[in-house]
Amino acid sequence: MAELKCGVQNCTYNEDCLCGKGDIMVGGKHACNCDDTCCESFLQEREGMGSFKSSVVHPSKTISIDCEAVKCVYNSNYKCHADHVDIKGGGACDCHGTACATFKEK
Repeated sequence: MAELKCGVQNCTYNEDCLCGKGDIMVGGKHACNCDDTCCESFLQEREGMGSFKSSVVHPSKTISIDCEAVKCVYNSNYKCHADHVDIKGGGACDCHGTACATFKEK
């Protein structure tokens, strides 16, 4: 499990830059750089979802990360093995507005 810092402030699962989902999927099967990746688990926070968020979000510093970015040095058998992962994408409207800033090509 990696220590995750999420910079996607408008994600339903984001709580103080921690992810409350429990696990995420990083997409980018053919990624050659971080901008070719995305957090496929992103769910845009909607107005009035406060009670929903409090019932599903349990933020944690460490998280299990499945990863499709097979060209990343941290990917081993579709799992991320980085010690620390940064997800970026302030103001994202969908998962393609996010990215794994930790991606490093093999």
